[in-house]
Amino acid sequence: MDLAVAPRIKSLGLTDYAAVLARMREFTLARDAETPDELWVVEHPPVYTLGQGADPKFGPKVANGIPVVQAGRGGEITYHGPGQAVIYTMVDIGRRGIKVKAFVHLLEQCVINFLTSYGIEAERQAGAPGVYVGSAKIASLGIRVTRGRAWHGLALNVDMDLAPFAAIDPCGYPGLKVVQARDFGVTGTAKEVGIRLARLLASRL
Repeated sequence: MDLAVAPRIKSLGLTDYAAVLARMREFTLARDAETPDELWVVEHPPVYTLGQGADPKFGPKVANGIPVVQAGRGGEITYHGPGQAVIYTMVDIGRRGIKVKAFVHLLEQCVINFLTSYGIEAERQAGAPGVYVGSAKIASLGIRVTRGRAWHGLALNVDMDLAPFAAIDPCGYPGLKVVQARDFGVTGTAKEVGIRLARLLASRL
């Protein structure tokens, strides 16, 4: 397969997390050496997701009716909800010759470059995967790699209700402040912003 071929971008709309998780798993296990890579842009109804080995002490601290789902990705607990652009990276990084750490770095850098194009000073923080504006997190990241194929991906807070983050210790960091792109002048729906970001990511792969 020609590695120069950019991943296909698919918009899944507002879709239940468990349904997309099952679809990701099925896609990853069924794909072969010729299966094109895909980037899925999606929003989820409110849900907390737990990474592999996530510590339950990080939340949720209150009963707010939001379900908690075991995700199987890396990382700790996070929140997904409408208005957040989630991009699932169904990428054969083995075929593309990209190591796991380099892939994580690539995802973070694409978010940083995307936000920088809006004049937002986004950056990494040592030992804390994701993207930050000052000390506040604006994008989270968690992947899993199966037989050289990455799945799961990243989530950029665009224009959402941030209150559910207060019930948890986001990504395992008590008191971590969370912000969203709208607060810094980024316009468009989560779907529109997600597709813009996915196109940038596709161009870098």
